[in-house]
Formats: sequence, structure tokens, C-alpha cells
Amino acid sequence: MLFGSNRDFDLLVNINRELLEDIVEQEILYHKLSLEDTDVNLYGEALEKSFWNAVKLNCLITRGDQVIDIQEFGPDLGREVSFAMLRPDLEDVNVVPEVGDIVQWQNDFYEVDTVRENQLFLGRDKSYNLTSATSGFGSSLSIIVDCHLTRADKVGISEVR
Repeated sequence: MLFGSNRDFDLLVNINRELLEDIVEQEILYHKLSLEDTDVNLYGEALEKSFWNAVKLNCLITRGDQVIDIQEFGPDLGREVSFAMLRPDLEDVNVVPEVGDIVQWQNDFYEVDTVRENQLFLGRDKSYNLTSATSGFGSSLSIIVDCHLTRADKVGISEVR
């Protein structure tokens, strides 16, 4: 390949890692839902969810405005947030983002609604190439999770001191 070699991709990842760690410096705790340890009822619902130990990740955060919804039991605060993480960072800590996982940021908890993986290096991903001419070429660069603010008591994750 003339352009887009693995060295080029590694350079891009290293520059982005340095940017996220040393300049942007936005950190989150990612709580991965443990399906094996979560008991569900007849309808597939879980009153209490179990999570793996939290993993600290660097990311870019795009947050929406706070929305206050007045209901019969009082006001309810809401906010939508997107967290963009480098895919190689997630691979390093062995985390695959999925709907239902929890992101902890600034003492708030956000439940993952959607997972987007559409930023590909040179438009290709070597994991999904069907022809041998392009095998081993391209990679997925980032994963973006869209989340909504959820109540701490609903999540059941508490800080232990």
C-alpha cells in the first residue's frame, strides 16, 4: 500500500492519544454491564443490575443542555451526552461498548442508548473486508456512545470509601 499503512494508522492513534491525555484531559469511568451476574424476571427486566469494575478512559465529551421535565412528582432533570473514545484504547482495556452500559462523569451517571462506530481510517476496516486485495488495510478509529442522564439510585452504583 502506498498510503494508509499500519504505521500511518499507529501515528494517527498516538497523536490522538496524546491530544486526549495531555491537552483535552476529559476522563470518565466506564461501567460495563455484566449480563451473567444480572438476574432478570420473566419479561427480561432487571430490578438490580451488576457491573464489572469501572475502567478509566480518556474521551471527547459533547454534552447537550439540561432539560427540566415537570411531572406530578416534581421536576426531573435530563441531559443527553456523547462520549467519543479511541477504539484502540477500548481494545487495550478489553471493553466493548453496548447499550445499557453506564458512563460516570462528574458524579453523574449516563446510560448508553446507542453505540456508533463510523469513523474509519481511509474509509475501510480490515475486520470487515471481503476481498483479499484490501485485507489487512484500514481500521476503525473511534467509537461514540450516545447517553442520557439517569438517576444514581436507579443504577445502583455507589462509591465505596
